[in-house]
Amino acid sequence: MVPEDRLNEIVERFEFLEAKMADGVQAGEISRLAREYSELKPVVAEIAAWRQCRAGIAEAEAMLADPEMRALAEEELTALHARVPEHEAALQLALLPKDAADARPAMIEIRPGTGGEEAALFAGDLLRMYQRFAEAQGWRFELVAAQETELGGIKEAIAHVQGEGVFARLKYESGVHRVQRVPETESGGRIHTSAATVAVLPEAEEVDIDIPATDLRIDTMRASGAGGQHVNTTDSAVRITHLPTGIVVTSSEKSQHRNREIAMQVLRARLYDRERQAADDARAADRKAQVGSGDRSERIRTYNFPQGRMTDHRINLTLYKLDQVMQGDLGEVIDALVADDQARKLAEFGA
Repeated sequence: MVPEDRLNEIVERFEFLEAKMADGVQAGEISRLAREYSELKPVVAEIAAWRQCRAGIAEAEAMLADPEMRALAEEELTALHARVPEHEAALQLALLPKDAADARPAMIEIRPGTGGEEAALFAGDLLRMYQRFAEAQGWRFELVAAQETELGGIKEAIAHVQGEGVFARLKYESGVHRVQRVPETESGGRIHTSAATVAVLPEAEEVDIDIPATDLRIDTMRASGAGGQHVNTTDSAVRITHLPTGIVVTSSEKSQHRNREIAMQVLRARLYDRERQAADDARAADRKAQVGSGDRSERIRTYNFPQGRMTDHRINLTLYKLDQVMQGDLGEVIDALVADDQARKLAEFGA
């Protein structure tokens, strides 16, 4: 278990934050303190529960000396000792290092991979799947950019998702999603395999990423859409190039001002994600083997429509409820991914 000194430090820090916030702090500082306070609160609750269990054991052991109370004390001790492993496991879980981005909103980027129009249609299906999942969680889902194909698929879609614990849940979706099904355009009934790529990035605030204006090249161009849309519109699409990294972001909504805002939001998220991944790579050479590594080239999941099957290859989980999954019922697979990630971290923590 964690040394008592370390637990005391955590409780003292929590009490300091509580007192500091009660006294009143500057607006700029309150959000930082509140974030740390909310992170420590569940940890302190687990420390209190574990200590209460240990105190109960000490009291029951003291009661053993009283013949009249001995039977009751023995019964109480049996129950308390049975709960000790549960409290220790919960405390260890609470003490695991947290991903600083877990509480942030997220940007979801979806693009078709191999498979032509069928891949674009599948990318559209994934977009709707995530939208339904977000709505079921009570999150706000905003489609900030989308380019459609003539058959209703998508060439690219970017969505902004806000709510409690958004990135903590959605980060496991980054990677290559493969679909196996008979396309509507397939007259011979043959099963085709195609793919789409999903990238889930934590939203970056301006204070996280400083982007000097000299690092940017901003171009405006005429927006164009499927079927000749926007033919008579003014130049409104915006393309921003981040010169040091070569990252290019485009947005082609109707408002040029809104396009610049969206493009900068996406650029900040990509640069923040790039920094996070570089830091992760430095910390763990085997990061690509970990769940939620965010490796965009990793095939993470297969959606087999003829068999009604969804398989997540990282944890060898197969669910025969593909219809529900595509309707946004992702809770079971995400819960399993979170549990697997926690188990890995606990194993490292105890090593």
